[in-house]
Amino acid sequence: MSNSEKRTLRGPLLLRTDGQQESTFDQRLLESGWDHDWMHADPWRVLRIQGEFVAGFDALSKLPKAVTVFGSARTKEDDPYYQLAVDLGRKLTEANYAVITGGGPGTMEAGNRGASEANGLSVGLGIELPFEQGLNDYVDLGLNFRYFFARKTMFLKYSQAFVCLPGGYGTMDEFFEVLCMVQTGKVTNYPIVLMGSEYWGGLVDWINNTLAAGGFINAEDTELFLITDDVEEAVAHIVRRHEVMTDGRISGTNTTAQDRSPQDLER
Repeated sequence: MSNSEKRTLRGPLLLRTDGQQESTFDQRLLESGWDHDWMHADPWRVLRIQGEFVAGFDALSKLPKAVTVFGSARTKEDDPYYQLAVDLGRKLTEANYAVITGGGPGTMEAGNRGASEANGLSVGLGIELPFEQGLNDYVDLGLNFRYFFARKTMFLKYSQAFVCLPGGYGTMDEFFEVLCMVQTGKVTNYPIVLMGSEYWGGLVDWINNTLAAGGFINAEDTELFLITDDVEEAVAHIVRRHEVMTDGRISGTNTTAQDRSPQDLER
């Protein structure tokens, strides 16, 4: 196979391609210029969107308690944050959580790797991007989405905590979306952890000194997340918070992430 042709994912499809595409499904949905016959295209598109939700709900409905790990796709294997994410994935598995990531390279790969190497359940929820990006090799259970909003719903619905490592716009989007959902009570008692105090420190200062000080958020809203450099502290924080959670996948169940395999989820 030549370097210009490779197997790649576009939505749920595996294709042999040169890596180039004119537009993504999200772009064609949100920018009407792509569909001249939009009055007919959008009603049919609803069925495709519905299909993504059905596939996600079906695949993840038996998932045990889980933690989503967000972070940059650009983190290299020799980066200290990569190893931090590997350690985090392992410690979450040892605490009986499945690990969910965006399924891509970098920090996402590292989180999946830590879970996989600890014999835990490693889940990847990928997304179609203009530049090709498949699921990493450490994903046990993987889905690839066309639409960001369908994928985001799966993160929120099937995980009970969120850990954000350093990342770019995508990580910021995920952090603030989850933070807003917790602040407004759309998801309740969900712990959020920021790992990397040097990286996140300036943003946290701005939240405290501009948002809270200016009255744009309540003072207690600054306590909706923990910032730390310590993996054990991060996992312990999640475990403590879950001791008082009412989510049925946290209390009242003896099933752990290490008890479940991808084959079990198909039963």
